[in-house]
Order: sequence, then C-alpha cells, then structure tokens
Amino acid sequence: MTAPRRALIVIDVQNEYVTGDLPIEYPDVQTSLANIGRAMDAARAAGVPVVVVQHLSAAGSPVFARGSEGAELHPVVGGRAHDHYIEKSRASAFTGTDLADWLAAQQVDTLTVVGYMTHNCDASTINHAYHAGFAVEFLHDATGSLPYENSAGFVSAEEIHRVFSVVLQSNFAAVASTEQWIATVQGGAPLERGNIYTSNQTARARRVAA
Repeated sequence: MTAPRRALIVIDVQNEYVTGDLPIEYPDVQTSLANIGRAMDAARAAGVPVVVVQHLSAAGSPVFARGSEGAELHPVVGGRAHDHYIEKSRASAFTGTDLADWLAAQQVDTLTVVGYMTHNCDASTINHAYHAGFAVEFLHDATGSLPYENSAGFVSAEEIHRVFSVVLQSNFAAVASTEQWIATVQGGAPLERGNIYTSNQTARARRVAA
C-alpha cells in the first residue's frame, strides 16, 4: 500500500470560538486547542504540510468581522508555522479559494482536518474533499461544536459533535483521536473509514441484543 501524502488542514482556530461570541462547548475547547497544537507539531516533525484556514466576514458583522479581535487566529495556531494560508468566507475551505490547486501542486491525496466547527466548516470541507476524490481524516478531539436552538428544536454541543463524528466515520472520513493519528503518521497502521452498511448493521445488532 502506498503511503498517504497528507496535508493537515487547520480550520478557523480563531478567538471567536474561545473568547468570543461563539464559544466551543464540546469537547472542552482547551482540550481541543492543545490537541490542535500537538497535531501541528507532529505534522511539522513528519514533514506533513500544514494549511491554516481563517474565516473572515465583512467589517461590522456580528462574528468574524475583518479586523476584529474575534476574527484573529488563536495563538495556538497563530504562533506556529504553516506552509499555506487560506482566507475564506464560506463554510468549505475549498469554496472561493486556491486550496484545490495548492493540494494538487503538492501531490496531496489525504487531508487531515482539525479546527472548528465539527458540524459546519469541518463537515463542509470534509464532504467537499470526499467528493473531489481525497481520502480524509478527522481528529475528533481536535475539533468541537456548540449548541443550537431554532425553529427545528434544540440540540446540545455534545450531541452535535457525537452525531457528526459517527456520520463522518460511516462514509466520509476516518475519525480518530489526535493520539491515534500521531501514531499513524509516525508509522502505525493506517486509519480506516467505515461504511454505511456495516455502520447500520452494527447499530441494528445492538438494538436486537438489547
């Protein structure tokens, strides 16, 4: 098996999600920040290129306003080296950016996604990458979610993060911990993505057993 040619995609690790108006609640943001830093350090040590993505909105926007403190990269990311920088205004890091061209130039075939939020920019980027033919990895403890309530109902940050992680593992990405990923990058067994059929069969078997 050919070794994957990875790039670590660090999505929207900005103050807005830590000290701003969109605080990440699950997993604990300090835990995910620490793991993001660990993943970046491990990538650098292994020669895996690092792409930093920053979401910016127009000045005066309630969140991510260009020039605001909330829109700035968090020091965990801003204080570390990267190989490529992308500014985006949509959920997917591919939309309206040069990410696809840069990855092609680097001959990358596998994306490892960390950052925020699990259910929005991470999931959008992962789905985009999957449909573009990339293998994708998602580090569940280097990401995070926040709660929502709207006309469709209420859902906690933990529920959102857990459900999206399970769904991503069923088809779109290999979901793993930062520790597992670092071991893989250092020469361990490759991460494996699940599939819809076995995910469903396992769930049905659990129900029967209960």
